Amino acid sequence: MPHFDYTAMTDAGARVTGVLEADSEPAALRALAEKRLFPVAVVSRDGAPGDKPKKRRVRGADLGICYSQLADLLGAGVPLLRALDSLVKSTPNPNLRALLREIRTAVSEGKSLTETLRQWPEVFPPLHTAMIQAGERAAFLEEVLRSLSGFIERFEELRSKVMGALIYPALLVGLGALIMLLALLFFVPKFEPLLANAKKPLPSELMFGLSHLVRGYWYLLLIAALAVAGVLWSAFKSPAVREKLERWQLKIPVVGMALRLLAITRFCRILGTMLANGVPLLLALKISKDATGSRILGDNIAAAAEAVRDGKRLSEPLGQSKFIPEQILAMIAVAEESNNLDKVLVQIADTVERRTNRQVDQAVRLVEPAILCLVAGGIGFLALGLLLPIFTMASALGSK
Repeated sequence: MPHFDYTAMTDAGARVTGVLEADSEPAALRALAEKRLFPVAVVSRDGAPGDKPKKRRVRGADLGICYSQLADLLGAGVPLLRALDSLVKSTPNPNLRALLREIRTAVSEGKSLTETLRQWPEVFPPLHTAMIQAGERAAFLEEVLRSLSGFIERFEELRSKVMGALIYPALLVGLGALIMLLALLFFVPKFEPLLANAKKPLPSELMFGLSHLVRGYWYLLLIAALAVAGVLWSAFKSPAVREKLERWQLKIPVVGMALRLLAITRFCRILGTMLANGVPLLLALKISKDATGSRILGDNIAAAAEAVRDGKRLSEPLGQSKFIPEQILAMIAVAEESNNLDKVLVQIADTVERRTNRQVDQAVRLVEPAILCLVAGGIGFLALGLLLPIFTMASALGSK
């Protein structure tokens, strides 16, 4: 029988490791659930082959609606299998419908909903499966699904807000780059014969030289751009480089504060939602560490988890990196003393989210004129490079 190395969390938040025998990975997960352990990692020691389910891709918004509908069906007293059958029939998304059909088949074979969802980590992250496992154990799955649906909805709203704010500046940058490229390829060469005998100042020499470079060696420029992109891509995979880049971004006025508040919002909402749904604090910290989008805050959360394991309060180690503002740390400290950390964290997330929206709007208002000035500077450079030789020729003709 295959052996599996596992790492899991107890209800008290302690980390345990060990080896168990099971026919398959789902059987190993079921055995851990029977021992009231939250699996963190389960790895086959023997490399036992298993049928891996087909990877699926489902949008977060569709998944949130699915959670809400399943919660409504369960709240109306519909058994889980019949509820899944109803979702299969009513879901318009073909990928989600096929996924629900596979989930229904696995559940009908005796697997729990949690161990079934863990087969598709690209759709159901640890945040979802940990909360659903807690809901299954404590018989409040309906409330967990509603909480997950609300969490996904708020997360999608915030992401849409940020992405929508970046669309206009991105269009300005793309349009400005396209205008410059087309001008160097087609517009500037038409003036070159007319100004061949004219005295060219430095801006004109630079402009015509750049036009020659783009027209004559575009393939080398393309190769160089791809090479630079590849080097940057490889460098950004390095944790040290990504941390340095994030520290630099956080120093940018307004933009840095918006990025900081965005990470804090994610952390507070994820941690508060998981605690409210019965997930142990240490496991919730581990999951939220990887979901904040900030490596600096993630390292701070990891250090805080170790301190909590040693018996310290959460607010004390969180304040060591100075990433989280003092006002938020004070609210967390008071919540720990009053034993309502889950509710306070969600309230903090709502408050910080409103502040984040204001910071994003302010950052966009500052970025837009900067990009417009950059585009105007490029067009002005082209105009200056073309007009200066013409003015020089006109002055020479006028003096004769």
